[in-house]
Amino acid sequence: MEELENVGVDDLDGLEDRKCPECGCTRLVRDYDRAEVICASCGLVVDDHLIDPGPEWRAFDSEQREQRQRGGAPMTYTIHDKGLSTVIDWRDKDIYGTSLKPSRRSQMYRLRKWNRRARMSDSSDRNLSFALAEIDRIAAQLRLARNVKEAASMVYRRTVEKKLIRGRSIESVAASALYVACRQLSVPRTLEEIASVTKVDKKEIGRSYRFLARELGIKLAPTSPIDYVPRFASALKLPGKVQAMAIEILSQAIDEGLTSGRGPMGVAAAALYVSAVMNDEQRTQREVAEVARVTEVTVRNRYKEIIEHLGLALE
Repeated sequence: MEELENVGVDDLDGLEDRKCPECGCTRLVRDYDRAEVICASCGLVVDDHLIDPGPEWRAFDSEQREQRQRGGAPMTYTIHDKGLSTVIDWRDKDIYGTSLKPSRRSQMYRLRKWNRRARMSDSSDRNLSFALAEIDRIAAQLRLARNVKEAASMVYRRTVEKKLIRGRSIESVAASALYVACRQLSVPRTLEEIASVTKVDKKEIGRSYRFLARELGIKLAPTSPIDYVPRFASALKLPGKVQAMAIEILSQAIDEGLTSGRGPMGVAAAALYVSAVMNDEQRTQREVAEVARVTEVTVRNRYKEIIEHLGLALE
């Protein structure tokens, strides 16, 4: 293995489920110079003649990388055509910034119009274009990451493929798809939060969500209070040690069954309040309740339950 480390060996993505047929070790590494997959334990060559998907050129700074790369933007599911079509810029200028002649300008206008029609050739493309733009808008207002938008776009595309949109508003289905994606990726947002930035109410989004879950076979586990801790701690500007202790408190509370039948946001807020007090980071119950969007009474009740059942001593 010393020889392998000298030639530069990386863990091979996609080999997590494979094992060495000789010793059963699951740590397989790739040797780029020899184009082989090797067992890190016994050195057996598990696979060879690998194809390197990377570029054949090297770049030593960002300017060289931009000059030498030949591919465009990566494929994305957040655009109705997956970002694979051509977009003609609306500015009537050439590559040097010079304004086009009137005859050329009218030609570009016609090309731009036909290109726009070709990109959205049928009603399905128009539906996707509007819905994915709505998902992007909601996600931007809720400050959600790009992977959440990608997952929500995939859910909506499955809905269109199964023709489940008919009879339902695009806004409600798009909002419910985003709610599903948030639950799947453990960055939960409540129906109230999503409804607050859309034109549809909470009940309609909930109905669409239950319909999608039933028709698409989506099974989501109940939301864990731990998933809310990072967001609440960031909003309250609490340090990492407070967040870590709150997660420990919640883990103990889950083991003791204290979270069963209680709202996860209220439990998370109470655990964060207890942790802040224990670490001399003073936050009032009102501040914690406003961030968690629960009442002070809820925070107080969950707080009492936690310190009583877990035997925590607060000064």
